[in-house]
Amino acid sequence: MSWANTTDRTARTAKARAALEQKFLEQAGGDPLRAAHLRKAHYAQMALKSAQARRRAREAVEAAQELAQAADAVEAEFRALGGPDAAA
Repeated sequence: MSWANTTDRTARTAKARAALEQKFLEQAGGDPLRAAHLRKAHYAQMALKSAQARRRAREAVEAAQELAQAADAVEAEFRALGGPDAAA
């Protein structure tokens, strides 16, 4: 509801964006060019971590699907062999 009632989103986030810019500028020792490089590196690192997390999530889903298929195959083979009555 808070964002739905915000008419000027840019103004609402201005302080946070200014603080982040100041953080990079302080890390760069006041050098705006170096601050820009630090900012670019920061966002590149965030993009890399995001891509890695998406890959891990995709691989987990694929592994779960493979496991489910294997379980289905075992169950089908078990039924084909007569199920629990086959051992008696």
